[in-house]
Amino acid sequence: MRSRNLHDTLAFVARCVVVGLAAAFVVNLAAPGLVGRLRGSVQGERTRDAADATSRHAPFSYADAVARASPAVVNIYANRTTLQRRIVQVDPLTQRLLGLRGIAGPWEKRLDRSLGSGVIFSSDGYVLTNNHVINGADDIQVLLDDGRVSKAQIIGSDVETDLAVLKIDAGSLPEIAVPDDKTADVGDVVLAIGNPVGLGKTVTMGIVSATGRQLKMSAYEDFIQTDAAINAGNSGGALVNADGELIGINTAVYPRTPTSDGSGAYRQVAEGIGFAIPVTTAKTVLDQIVKHGHVIRGWIGTDYIDVPPPNGATSRPQGVLVTRVIPESPAAQAGLQPYDLLLKLDGAPIVDQIDLRNREAMLAPGTKVRLEGLRNNAPFAIDVTLAQRPAPSTTGA
Repeated sequence: MRSRNLHDTLAFVARCVVVGLAAAFVVNLAAPGLVGRLRGSVQGERTRDAADATSRHAPFSYADAVARASPAVVNIYANRTTLQRRIVQVDPLTQRLLGLRGIAGPWEKRLDRSLGSGVIFSSDGYVLTNNHVINGADDIQVLLDDGRVSKAQIIGSDVETDLAVLKIDAGSLPEIAVPDDKTADVGDVVLAIGNPVGLGKTVTMGIVSATGRQLKMSAYEDFIQTDAAINAGNSGGALVNADGELIGINTAVYPRTPTSDGSGAYRQVAEGIGFAIPVTTAKTVLDQIVKHGHVIRGWIGTDYIDVPPPNGATSRPQGVLVTRVIPESPAAQAGLQPYDLLLKLDGAPIVDQIDLRNREAMLAPGTKVRLEGLRNNAPFAIDVTLAQRPAPSTTGA
């Protein structure tokens, strides 16, 4: 009985296979290309799905990002009038007798031009650039993406972040897009847009190489490092993400060193190391300059450094070490001392000097804060009422 059931099952399967093959044969005769089209359709869907997945992670072109950001990036030409003495050449006999190549003549005016870039932050004409691009300028001209040239007015500048705000009157202007998530992650694709060496608007591509870099050029540094090519003239230009949204203001390249021949020339010691000011810092400075004409920062009144790691340590301790207390500052009035180890600000741990400096600056003058730490290895806590941070020349920063 069991063998008969097995025989019937196998016979049924065989009949189904024969009927299926026959049906496929008839369909192929009636419509020879149908099977191939069905196969191609399935394969095409798979290919398109793979292409879509690839394009989301590695687009073949960044033209859309450039088209979105480029109209809001401008070229800046800052003219400075300086005085210098004209050197009057002397005759060969006087040169031999007195060892002079020339004598100082009358003062003459000389026009110097600084090239840079800028970013339009608002449709009514507020432009952000680097302070070193426009510092000391008598006349500033802004070349817009559409070819128009507009005279710019300096609204204010901030030496401590090397940023400056200009205002141009050119009607409704395209403004740069800023992402909701303003953080930059190592490995992100970035585009640098600016006016390198006066060639005109240029786009270079790279990645975010590092974040939180410091060059010791000013008090407030939290640079984005990138290998996108940045050259003279890119200063003040835009560093944008793959969607054309601003993440930084291009500011500097790795410091140059003088050549050994004494000619006054410089050599570039490294390539592919450029730096940009994060957009969060840039936007904060812009808003304060537009509102107040300058940046207002809270100030404790101390110099501090990161805590040196103990010998053999694999990580650096949190907190900062006070190296100097400014006389008559809030810190001095509250009794802070050199070599105090500061660990907490208003109950929140102090990560490092960048963390404390930024938190201190964000607080309004007159704010009372509580500092906790160690003095001679003994815990202490102290209240400090912040003042407004003075100009760098008076803080020693």
